[in-house]
Amino acid sequence: MRLKKLTFTALFMAIGVLSAHLVYIPVGAAKCFPVQHAINVLLAVLLGTRYSVSAAFGISLLRNILGTGSLLAFPGSMIGAALAGIVYHRTGHILGAVVGEVIGTGIIGALVAFPVAKYLIGSKVGAFFFVIPFFVSTAGGSIIAYLLYHTPVVKFFREKLGQGAA
Repeated sequence: MRLKKLTFTALFMAIGVLSAHLVYIPVGAAKCFPVQHAINVLLAVLLGTRYSVSAAFGISLLRNILGTGSLLAFPGSMIGAALAGIVYHRTGHILGAVVGEVIGTGIIGALVAFPVAKYLIGSKVGAFFFVIPFFVSTAGGSIIAYLLYHTPVVKFFREKLGQGAA
C-alpha cells in the first residue's frame, strides 16, 4: 500500500509542477493559480497530511529548481496542506479539508510569507500584502478540489487505493 501512496503522490507532484503556470483563472487584476491548492486538498483527503505536505514541499522545490516558482510557495502550500490534512482528519469531510486549506494558505501561509519575502527575497511589502493573492488562489483551488471530489476520477483513485467509495 505504501508504494501505491508514493506513486499517487508522485503523480500529483508531476501534475502540480507541469501545470502550475499553465492553468490560471483571471480574477479582476489578479490571477488565480489553483492547481497546487486543489492538489493539497485532494491529497489530504485521499492520502493524509503527511503525503499532502510532502507533495507540497516537492512541488515547491521542483518549481524553484526549474525556475518557475518562488520561495513564497513553501510557506503557503505546506501550511495549507498541513491544515487541510489535520482538519480533514478531525472532521472526516471534504469541507474540512477545504476550510483547512483556505485558512492555512490564504491567511496563515500568507502571513508567514511576509518574513520570507522580507528577509530572504528582500521585498519591502507590508505584512498583509500576500493575503489577497494567496486567498484568491487557494479559494479557487479548493473549490476545484471540492468539485473534483464528487467526480468518478476521485472514485477511481479511492478504488485503486483500496478505500472504496466516498
